[in-house]
Amino acid sequence: MERGADLARAVAVLGGGGLVAFPTETVYGLGADASSDAAVARIFAAKGRPRAHPLIVHLADGARLDDWAIEIPEAARRLARAAWPGPLTMILRKGPRVAAVTTGGAQTVGLRVPAHPVAQALLRGFGGGIAAPSANRFGAVSPTTADHVAGDLGDAVDYLLDGGACQVGVESTIVDLSRGRPVLLRPGGLAREEIELITGPLGVPDAEAPAAPGTLASHYAPRAEVVAVAPDEVPAAVAGVRGMRGSAAKIAVLAPATAFAAWPDLRVHAYRLPDDVAGMARALYAALRDLDAAGIDVVIAALPPAVGLGEAVGDRLRRAAGPRRDPS
Repeated sequence: MERGADLARAVAVLGGGGLVAFPTETVYGLGADASSDAAVARIFAAKGRPRAHPLIVHLADGARLDDWAIEIPEAARRLARAAWPGPLTMILRKGPRVAAVTTGGAQTVGLRVPAHPVAQALLRGFGGGIAAPSANRFGAVSPTTADHVAGDLGDAVDYLLDGGACQVGVESTIVDLSRGRPVLLRPGGLAREEIELITGPLGVPDAEAPAAPGTLASHYAPRAEVVAVAPDEVPAAVAGVRGMRGSAAKIAVLAPATAFAAWPDLRVHAYRLPDDVAGMARALYAALRDLDAAGIDVVIAALPPAVGLGEAVGDRLRRAAGPRRDPS
C-alpha cells in the first residue's frame, strides 16, 4: 500500500480500477469507481463484506442528482440543497450509471456529498462517483485516522490518502426517500432534528425498507465485549460482569468525563469521553480501539440521551453490543 497526500496519484489509482482509502468528515472510506463492477467488487473482497450489503456512492459538490438517481422527489432536492456537502446519505431509486455490484443488486442507491476538503478534491479530480464504505474489516470499528486504515486493511488498499483525524467521527445519517415519506434508516452525523426541519417527521423502517449500510444488529464492534446501558445502570452492569467472569476480568467503563463522579468505587479502567455529544461522537471509535489495545475484556458503555448526535452515538454502542456473528 502506498500512503501519502498525492491526489493525482489517488485519481490515477481509481481510474485504473484500484482502491483508494480517503478521509471524509465522518470516517475514512475505502473507495472505488462506482460505475465499475470489477472495481467495486474489490471493495467487498478487501473488507470481507457480504455482497448483498450495499455501498454509498460519494459525489462531488455540485454533481447532478439526476446523473445517479431517477424518480427524485422534491424532498430529496430540498435536503440536498440544505445538507450537502455534509454527513447525510439519501437512498433513492438508482440510475443506470451506478454499477449493480455497488447496490448489492437492489434498485436503490445511497448518495452522499462529503464535506471533507480532501474527499472533495479527490472527487473533483476523478470526475465520477466513488463507491465507499468505511475503510475497515466488515462489522469492526470504523477508522477515523489513516493509521486505523493501515492497521486494518494493510496492502488490500492500493493508495491511502492521509487527511488527518475525522471531525464528525460517526458515519452519515441515512434517510430513505425512495418510497414516498422520508424514513430514517440510520442515525448519524446529521441530527434527526435538523433533517426534520426540512422534511417534517421522519418515519421508521418497515419490512419493505431498502437495505442500508451499518444497520445490522451487530456492527461497529471491537474485540472486547460491549455492554451498553443507561448511566444509572453502570454499577450494576459492572457487578454483573464481575459475577459472571470473575475478578480477573479486565473491565472498562466508557462514559462522559463528568459521569464518573457518580461512581467512585467501581475499580475499573475509566475511559473518559468528552461531555458534549459532538466530542463524544468524534472520540468514540478511537476510544474503542484504545480499549482493545489495552487488552480490555468487557466495555461497559454509558448511553447518552438520544438527542442530536447522542442518537447516533447510542446507535453505534448498541450495535457494538449486539450479538456477534459466527466467525466461521
